[in-house]
This record gives sequence, C-alpha cells and structure tokens, in this order.
Amino acid sequence: MIQRVCICGAGTMGRGIAEVFARAGFYTILYEPDQTVLEKARNSIGDNLHKLVEKNKIPAAEKEKTLQRIVFTNDLHQCLADVIIEAIIEKIEAKVSLFNRLAEINHSETVFATNTSSLSVTRIAEAVINPRRLIGMHFFNPAPVMRLVEIVNTKYTGGETTALILNVAEQIGKTPVVCKDAPGFIVNRVARPFYIEALRLLEAKISDPAGIDYLMESSGFKMGPFRLMDLIGNDINYAVSSSIYEQLNWPERLKPSYIQRDKVEKGELGKKTGKGYYQY
Repeated sequence: MIQRVCICGAGTMGRGIAEVFARAGFYTILYEPDQTVLEKARNSIGDNLHKLVEKNKIPAAEKEKTLQRIVFTNDLHQCLADVIIEAIIEKIEAKVSLFNRLAEINHSETVFATNTSSLSVTRIAEAVINPRRLIGMHFFNPAPVMRLVEIVNTKYTGGETTALILNVAEQIGKTPVVCKDAPGFIVNRVARPFYIEALRLLEAKISDPAGIDYLMESSGFKMGPFRLMDLIGNDINYAVSSSIYEQLNWPERLKPSYIQRDKVEKGELGKKTGKGYYQY
C-alpha cells in the first residue's frame, strides 16, 4: 500500500503534481535544492488552494489538511518514499543521476517514475540501478486540472510496477493511459503537427497568431496552438519538438520552426515570462 510519495523538482509541473497527491490524501514530500524555487512552490500551492476555497470548490479545512500533508525540503536524504516522481530538467544524465542517488537511500521496492514529456524512458531505465522499478508517469500542465496521465512502459518495466502506478493514478483522480516507450509517447506525437503546421502558416505570413488561434477555437478547439504554446512554455514546447524530430531521424514534416527557436532565445517563453506570442 502506497503511503508516502516524493516529487523531485518544484517547478510548475513538480509543484502541481505535489498538490494533486496531497489533495488525494497522500503524505507528500516536495524536494527542490533551490530554496527560492521551493518557497515559490509553497506559496503557489497555497494560492491555488485558496482560490479553490474562494470558489467554494473545497472547504477551508481541506486546504489546511492538504498543506499539512506536504513536506517542503531541500535535503535529498528526506526523499524516502514508496513512489518517487522526478520533474526536473529534461536531461537524461540529470534524471539518471538523481534516480541512482535516491536508490541508494530508499528501499528496494521503491518505484521511480519520470515525468519526462519527450525523452526516452528506455534510455533512462538502462542506466538506473533497478530498471524493473522505473516507469514513465507523464502528467500534463496544469497538473491539478488535467486528468490524463500517460503511463509509459519500457521493455524493462515490471508488471507489478505498471499495476502499482495505474492504481496510484486512479487514486489521485487521473485517467491513466498505458503506452510503450516511443518518441513523444502518444499525446506529444499526435500534437506535433498541430503546433508545427500553425508555425508554418506563420512563417509563410498566411495569418498571425491571433487569427490562427481564433479560427481553431471557432472550429471547436478549446485553445488555439499559439495560446497553448504560451501556456505550456515555448522553451518546453520547442524542446519536445526538437527531441521528437531527432528521435524520428529528422523528418522534414516535423522540423521545428525557427520562429519558436527565436522566441526561446529571446526569453519570450509565454505566460511564465509575461511575453510569448501574446503579452501577459
């Protein structure tokens, strides 16, 4: 039975995942070595819960209980849990190093899950101490709102690991979908043309971001491609596009756009920086 969960990385995704687990009743550890980022995460979770109280979506008592279930720490040795989910920088070497350090201080049955959105889970598994206990658990932004979670198996993943993570995903109110490790998994693979074709239209000056978004939203999409890229973060979206493009051997149809590359180089990452395709 899973009682303790640890989330490593207190950025947007990490703190969102921590909030989800704490609200579901799990004792939750949120680890982040940068104290400033950790405090920002603490404040962000508190603000999110306060807004839910104001909207009468949760009682005030639930807000307090949720916060009491979260331990905020910058001490790696406090990361002792039944399930550990990493949401750190998108670099295989960093994820492998973290998992192996955590494996040394946790019990042999601890399950390690990566929230990577595009890196090869198999390559991570091949370099960790116990690959049977390694799985992908890809949440979507914002984690407290989005119900889908991709459960990504590698050829090393044990059946008991998959079953456990499926059960955990359901306990936190998510809709899990199991898939095999492949470039972009399911959602990001399917979504690439949505973003890239929109960027091609912009490159050709056929329309502007607002016009393209308006047409897509009028057609039934909840959010147009440029609003969505700004919400996700242009740095993250561009990194995912580049990763899938490389893993699939550089198909021309999935070539990342220079427009998005330029946005990233200028620091115009979207809502989180105040400017992307739109001003915030």
